[in-house]
Amino acid sequence: MELKILHWFEELHNPVLDFLMYQITCLGNGGLIWLVIAAAMLFVLPKRYRKTGATVVAALLISLVICNGIMKNLYQRVRPFHADPTFENLYRVFDRIYDWSFPSGHTSASFAAAVAIRLWNKKEGIGALVLAALISFSRLYLTVHYPTDVLASVVFGSAYGGAAYLLMKKVLEKPGRLRKVLVEGASYKTLWKK
Repeated sequence: MELKILHWFEELHNPVLDFLMYQITCLGNGGLIWLVIAAAMLFVLPKRYRKTGATVVAALLISLVICNGIMKNLYQRVRPFHADPTFENLYRVFDRIYDWSFPSGHTSASFAAAVAIRLWNKKEGIGALVLAALISFSRLYLTVHYPTDVLASVVFGSAYGGAAYLLMKKVLEKPGRLRKVLVEGASYKTLWKK
């Protein structure tokens, strides 16, 4: 059934969408776009975004450890284009993908970060969720994941984002240097003062 769904996605292929989906999927490589967003929140945007940026970093770390470090190796599901060689292998770049399909690291990281953003900042969180959905869709379009890989990863990633939010709220309730920097807007030098 899942392979049929992916073959349906292949019917959507055209040069413009192929290019766009490849570029969108590249945004999620290594959580790159989310790391850039977190860095902007921590160091460039107004101080009120610092706690959001720190939460995004925590969410990405949780996703990396659980999804990529543990679950992929536990389930060891082969990628769709390895299971069915009839899939068009766009850009041939995917010939070099030899890690496992389940769960989707791109999707997990994207939803972890997007949910973390949404929980602190409702308005900005909508854009983050749309970007996460686009990255997730690109993984199906490019046939590098099965639908269940992506759907499960939406759930897992959302849970990681929620866990990071709760963890950060708990940490920031306590007085200390981290609270001063992330909540009260003190200089980052405060973290290293004796």
